[in-house]
Amino acid sequence: MAKFELKLPKMGESVAEATITNWLKNVGETIAADEAVLEIATDKVDSEVPSEVSGTLTEILFQVNDVVKVGQTIAIIETEGGAVNSEASGPKVTEVASPVVADSSDSEQAKQIVKTVEVAKEAVAPADFSGSDKFFSPLVKNIAAAEGVSVAELESISGSGKDGRVTKEDILNFVKNRGSQPLVSAPVAPAQPVVSKPATTTAPIATPVSVNGGDEIVEMDRMRKLISGYMVASVQTSAHVQSFIEVDVTNIVKWRDRVKNAFEKREGEKLTFTPIFMEAVAKALKDFPGMNISVDGDFIIKRKNINLGMAAALPNGNLIVPVIKNADQLNLVGMAKAVNDLGNRAKAGKLKPDDTQGGTYTVTNVGTFGSVFGTPIINQPQVGILALGAIRKVPAVIETPEGDFIGIRQKMFLSHSYDHRVVDGALGGSFVKRVAEYLEAFDVNREY
Repeated sequence: MAKFELKLPKMGESVAEATITNWLKNVGETIAADEAVLEIATDKVDSEVPSEVSGTLTEILFQVNDVVKVGQTIAIIETEGGAVNSEASGPKVTEVASPVVADSSDSEQAKQIVKTVEVAKEAVAPADFSGSDKFFSPLVKNIAAAEGVSVAELESISGSGKDGRVTKEDILNFVKNRGSQPLVSAPVAPAQPVVSKPATTTAPIATPVSVNGGDEIVEMDRMRKLISGYMVASVQTSAHVQSFIEVDVTNIVKWRDRVKNAFEKREGEKLTFTPIFMEAVAKALKDFPGMNISVDGDFIIKRKNINLGMAAALPNGNLIVPVIKNADQLNLVGMAKAVNDLGNRAKAGKLKPDDTQGGTYTVTNVGTFGSVFGTPIINQPQVGILALGAIRKVPAVIETPEGDFIGIRQKMFLSHSYDHRVVDGALGGSFVKRVAEYLEAFDVNREY
């Protein structure tokens, strides 16, 4: 008999850890090669971890809700035959690669900041619990932030996990019981003066909600809690400003209507409007690299690659943002294939952790649900997000050499939200205007 160490496999350049959400096998059960042993969750997607060998599960080293680093051994599988080299047969684990910095002369401090941001990759907790000496998992921190649980309250929870660690059940029970208690549970020292602070530095105050017998109370699922935390954190982090511009996309609509059937027959892919819009956004980001950046404290990180996030609604109503890597290097066919692939896998729950990592700018299509325009929230640590409104037939003034007249045109609104900490109106407005110019100058005679 030989022992095989099942390790948490590498899930992408930017994924450093995952939370165990469910063990599919118990100690003593037999496992076939490539059979799923457990389920894990990163900050964006859920995945299964398969076994590399056939055998019997003899030891589980981590419990549900434990956070495991990439490369850590999570279980022991006993196999038949000779010794098994877990390093050779298992998934290869390497250190998380440092991102390439555009300017090779950057200081060591700046490089370290870039590495830190890439490893975290939008997975930082939406509230600051760094003042605590106790360890709390990202999931627990996200729930605490979403529920307005302070550091002091979090530290007071008696954990039922390994080494007294606070689990998801612990904090959810705390929040549930806290809702039935008075908001102030300890006497307030009268000698302390009241100091006014900016709203962005204060923790949200939990307000009791009255319910009656006819109301239904449903707990948020894990992803909804994460989204909640991200949205609140983004609004508290970035100074959101919006610019709106109306675009005439009549030529695009006519061209797509003319070629979509031939496109699908030749490429085996449906041609939607999304890849056409993505193509224009990628071009505009090359023209305005100041929109393709991230912020870390007092440092601005200029992103080398243009990786477009594509907000997608899931069947359960949640939201996920898969990323099209190096979008500026794709032609329209490649963009259509990437959009369809990510969209289909998002709906089927088949996205991999790395599919949602590394975005440098995000596009969301609010027009899918009939919205004319919207004010989307920035996907941290990016500095901009573009909302695509619904395409509508509207009366418009058409200028011709013979004079102006009224005609029916296909128009839509672009809504650009950007971070006013680092993006001023001139850049934010010029960028969305350039996107509009690319769309209105669309060549109706182009080949796809």
